[in-house]
Amino acid sequence: MIRLLWTASAEVRYFLRRYMPSNILLDLIRTRMGLKWGMPAMLLAGPYLAIASWCTTLIESGGPGWLHLVVLVCIWNALKMVAMGPVSVVLLVKARVQEQRTRPRAGRVADHRALPLALH
Repeated sequence: MIRLLWTASAEVRYFLRRYMPSNILLDLIRTRMGLKWGMPAMLLAGPYLAIASWCTTLIESGGPGWLHLVVLVCIWNALKMVAMGPVSVVLLVKARVQEQRTRPRAGRVADHRALPLALH
């Protein structure tokens, strides 16, 4: 039974990581080239919260109960987008510091190779 639950949760996680738009976007932001888009991605929390608010209004006016799930997913996605902004800034700073550390070493190696053979 535990194996079945473990397998089912792994498959659900795989499906969500692979096909849900917010997870695809977050995976793209976590790449080195996408880190600069972390702060603008925080703005996507607004539409998610607006959809959650709209669904809550529909529920209160007699809408179907399954809209509670939509509200939950929208709030979760909004929280993920808000959290990704500061995380991407930290990751970007770490990446730039790492690039600065490796750049002088690469420059010295390139300068050493550029010397004439008599100076080696």
